Amino acid sequence: MNLNIDILHKRLNDIVTSPNQLADNIADLFECPITIEDSNHHVISYSQHKDDIDQVRISTIINRKVPDKVINAFWKKGYMPKLIDSDNPVIIPEIQEVGLGNRIAISVRKQNEILGFIWAHTSDKTFTEEEISLFKEAATYVKKYFLKNRQHNRKSEVGYRDFFWQLLRGDLHNTDEIYRQAKQYNIQLTGDKTIVVIRFSDEVNEQMEKHAYYLSESQVKVNVITRLFDDNDFIMLVGLPKDSDSKQSLYEFIHQFINRIGEQLHLHTVLGACGLRYEQPQLIEQSYQQAKEVLKLQDQIPEKLNDILLYEDLGVFQFIDVLSEARKDAHYYNPFMEKLRSYDKNHQTSLLETLDIYLQCDSNVYRAAKKLFVHPNTMNYRLKRIKEVSGIDLKNANQKTNIYIDLLIDSIQKT
Repeated sequence: MNLNIDILHKRLNDIVTSPNQLADNIADLFECPITIEDSNHHVISYSQHKDDIDQVRISTIINRKVPDKVINAFWKKGYMPKLIDSDNPVIIPEIQEVGLGNRIAISVRKQNEILGFIWAHTSDKTFTEEEISLFKEAATYVKKYFLKNRQHNRKSEVGYRDFFWQLLRGDLHNTDEIYRQAKQYNIQLTGDKTIVVIRFSDEVNEQMEKHAYYLSESQVKVNVITRLFDDNDFIMLVGLPKDSDSKQSLYEFIHQFINRIGEQLHLHTVLGACGLRYEQPQLIEQSYQQAKEVLKLQDQIPEKLNDILLYEDLGVFQFIDVLSEARKDAHYYNPFMEKLRSYDKNHQTSLLETLDIYLQCDSNVYRAAKKLFVHPNTMNYRLKRIKEVSGIDLKNANQKTNIYIDLLIDSIQKT
C-alpha cells in the first residue's frame, strides 16, 4: 500500500500545475479511461482511451458535458445521491438503456460543497480494496486543482460571502464600488438578476447542504451566480440569459430543485420563492425582500396561493400587508361581509365562503360550483341570496374588488 501511495504521489504531483495531465496521470495509475468533470458535469479533462469504450464517453467528450439522459438515469437509480452524500467511491454498474458501461466514480468536495467528479470507465475491470483507497486519495489531488483555480477567482471565501451579504442587505450603494468588488471575487453582475430562496421546514444538516449546493451548480436554464445558507433558507443570486422566457425558466428551476431535494431526502416541506428581476445590482436587496414576502404568504395562506412562486404573480397580495394596516388604522369594516357573516351564523349557511370562492374563480359560476362540489343552479341560487342578504352588486367591479381584498385580509388575519 505504501509503495502504491508513493507512486500515486509521484504521478499526480504535477496535477495542480498541469491540468491537461489530470486525467492521463490517473488513468495510467488505474489502467482505465478517466474523465474529470466540474460540479455541472462539464468536462475538465479526459484521458486517452482504446476502442472498447461506450457511447456515453464518446458523447461526453464530443459535447464536453455528460448527456442529460445519463444524469437523469443516475438520479433515478440512486447513484447521484450516493455521490453527493459520500466521500467514498461509488460503483455504478452498466446502464444499457442510456449506453453506459461500468463505472466507478467519486465526488471531489470542499466540506459540503461539490467541486467536481472523477469517473473511471472500468469495463470488465474490478477495483481492489487497495485501488478504491487510492482512487479516494487521487480525489484529494484533483481537489487541489479545483481549489487553486477557485482561489485565483475568489481571493477570500470570507470576503466573497460578506460581499453577497452586503448586496442582500442593501449596504452598498455606489455602482462603481459594487462592480469593483464583483470583479475582485469574479462575480458576474451584468444582465438581469433575481434572488431565489429555498426554505426548508426540516433542520438543515450536512446532507441537505451537499444536495443544495450540487443542485445549485447543475442548472442549465438559469445561472446561479452565488449562494449561501442562512439558517433554514438557501439563498441564491440567479442570473438570467437574454432572449429567454425567464419567468418559465425560474418556475422550472424552483420546481425541479424542490422536487428533487424533497424526494431524494424525504423532506417534509420545502418552499421556494423568487423576487423581481433587476439589472441594477443595488436592487438585489429588493428582490431578496420580495422573495421572503412570497415565502411568508405561502406559509400563511397556502390554499390561496396554490403554485405561485414569483413575486410578480402575487397580484394584490404584494400590497396586502399595507392595505391591512390601513384598514386597521381607520377602524374599517366591510358592511357587505358583516351582513353575510351574521346571516351565516344565524342560519347555519356558508354564503360568505361561497362569495369568496366565486370571486377567487373570477366570477365564473361553473368553476366556482365545481370547486364547491355543487350544481351550477345551486351556485346561482346562492349568489341570488348573497345579493339579497348583503346588498352587494356583483356586476359592480369596484364593489367586487373591494370585498375580494377584504376577504383576503380576513383570511390572513385568521392565520
